[in-house]
Amino acid sequence: MSADADSQDGQIRIQVAFESGQSIGALVAAETADALAEAMAGEQRTFHLETDDGTYILSLRKVVYVRRSSRETHIGFGVDS
Repeated sequence: MSADADSQDGQIRIQVAFESGQSIGALVAAETADALAEAMAGEQRTFHLETDDGTYILSLRKVVYVRRSSRETHIGFGVDS
């Protein structure tokens, strides 16, 4: 079972950071995030990242890290229940 089991609709937020210092954020299926992690550990050069916004083709050699979180980040004061 994935650590993201409590995520909404089976989707989680990821942040992909590149050597250049740029990054992209996306909401993806947990299975897609798992597949990205496997691709980064393997010999693949590219990965087709399917997101709600479309498909990104990532050069895995340029990826520095991927941040994965199951909760939305909220900026501001107070906590909504």
